[in-house]
Amino acid sequence: MENEKRLRDYTYIEREEEHKLDGNGQVKKVETRTLEVLEVYGEPVERLIAKDDKPLSEGEAKKEEEKIQKIMDKRKNESESDRRKRLEKEEKAREEDRKFVLEIADAFNFRLVGSETLDGRDTWVIEGEPRPGYHAKDRGTKMLAKFKGRVWIDKAEGQWVKLDITAIDNISFGWFLARVHGGAHVVAEQTKVNDEVWLPKHVTAQVDVRLALVKNYNEDIDETFREYKKFRTDTKITVVGEESRQ
Repeated sequence: MENEKRLRDYTYIEREEEHKLDGNGQVKKVETRTLEVLEVYGEPVERLIAKDDKPLSEGEAKKEEEKIQKIMDKRKNESESDRRKRLEKEEKAREEDRKFVLEIADAFNFRLVGSETLDGRDTWVIEGEPRPGYHAKDRGTKMLAKFKGRVWIDKAEGQWVKLDITAIDNISFGWFLARVHGGAHVVAEQTKVNDEVWLPKHVTAQVDVRLALVKNYNEDIDETFREYKKFRTDTKITVVGEESRQ
């Protein structure tokens, strides 16, 4: 929870790479997007800065700048009532996320399987499997019983450093309008930044999704996070016709 709060103090670069697979699991198309994640009036905003590892064209870059300016203008002119409603909605969403995380302790049986060094840090390796007889408290946590995995916990700080999670059954969403097939696999890693906060470092996912029970999306996804910079109140966001400065 504290990491989530402190993430809002940082800007960073996120690179997304998607490998679209055919029915035989072979790569048929690769797409990449590089984003700069900014804070605009307390709201994280993504600005596309490259596609397929190539800078945007002048026209594309201008559209991104105009998008950022539009968001800035909207927040600058936001009424106190609208701002309060927006913040309450965001806090409600974060509270639902926290409830989901807190229920993990009830949904799984955990056991210590060893120790390992990751990025020079000593970690405990803990394995988790669905707890027999577990009853979800709400619809959003029912899916927990369909996963198993391992977590690497930093011995000195108690923070998770790595997660390795696999779906052991199909998972349906939205009255079966979307279904993630069993075998979906996600690995996530965190790193300590500025000796004060643990933030995302790398995420890989192998996902086979069927939408509306008709169209399949079989993809390998790779995301990296880098260049974390502490956000300062005197930072000026680049907009059309202005020079950037910090």
